[in-house]
Amino acid sequence: MLLNERYIGLMSGTSVDGVDAVVADFSDEKVTTLGHVYMPFTAALRAQLQALMQSGADEVERAGDASVALAHAYADAVAQLLANTQLAAIDIAAIGAHGQTIRHRPERGFTTQLNAPAHLSELTGITVVADFRSRDVAAGGQGAPLVPAFHAAVFQGEKPRAVVNIGGIANVTLLPAKGSLDTVRGFDTGPGNTLLDAWCERHTGKPYDAGGAWGAQGHVDHKLLAALLDDDYFRQAAPKSTGRERFNLAWLDAKLQNQARDIAPQDVQSTLAALTARTISDAIQGSGASACFVCGGGVFNLSVMRGLPVELQAQSTAVLGVAPMHVEALAFAWLARRCFASAPGNVPAVTGARGLRILGAVYPA
Repeated sequence: MLLNERYIGLMSGTSVDGVDAVVADFSDEKVTTLGHVYMPFTAALRAQLQALMQSGADEVERAGDASVALAHAYADAVAQLLANTQLAAIDIAAIGAHGQTIRHRPERGFTTQLNAPAHLSELTGITVVADFRSRDVAAGGQGAPLVPAFHAAVFQGEKPRAVVNIGGIANVTLLPAKGSLDTVRGFDTGPGNTLLDAWCERHTGKPYDAGGAWGAQGHVDHKLLAALLDDDYFRQAAPKSTGRERFNLAWLDAKLQNQARDIAPQDVQSTLAALTARTISDAIQGSGASACFVCGGGVFNLSVMRGLPVELQAQSTAVLGVAPMHVEALAFAWLARRCFASAPGNVPAVTGARGLRILGAVYPA
């Protein structure tokens, strides 16, 4: 038994909107969320991070600057979290800091999450665990998704179920029933919110389509949907993972150009919501799941939620006792704890790694 079971998890995902920070107590193998804060990125930092997701001039210098700025944003979130919960740095065993993914190339043997964990440790006075994905990639895995191990620890039920995270990229975890000899499965299904957010911002100036309301003004263009679905990624067998390197506005623009016709912006948005829902549904169909629980920002997009399999009655993970916007940050708090316990954090059947691996690098306070 580890003496201090309170860990902080920090997550800034492919939506590049801000950082979710949670503090959790894992005493007695339970997960109790003690507090949560969300801090949006400044416009300047968001622009820095988004620019680094594509190749450009002076990348090393810009990446260094963005990493330090990100550490300060993370430290601000930690400070607010501690103030809200009336905890001190000494009360926290470690921070699990995922970092900001700017390249994910497991097929080439690397994945890059911008981070400055040494800076974060200095700024907070708390030990930091970072670089969770690289060891799995080094072992021949995808390095993603990593949340299925946490999903299995906290969401497994008496019947098989699916847990879907709809962040910038969507991923699904297929959980067997408790006591089953079946293995946990999971993979990235494709774009979650990333195309929806980018298209909305281009046409409305708003960073995301709140509730899916703007897209709901349009209609699904089935010819365009078929073109979007015509991508090799959706035909690949798992294990597989993806990111904004593949699914971005340039990808969408090429698909639209091939249509050789004008499609109303709201119709494109509605079709993108259908793409997210369809690729998630295809991943779940035939899995034997009897229920579907959703986390991440996409849970609030009604068009996406309505597109998920009706028979599974998709619901927020809130009904399982975990708020949908807390799940990923909690997962990296949990992974930090696994690292401290010298316990593996990956699921080889999910990532394709050669075996179980301890994930993370430790930066002591």
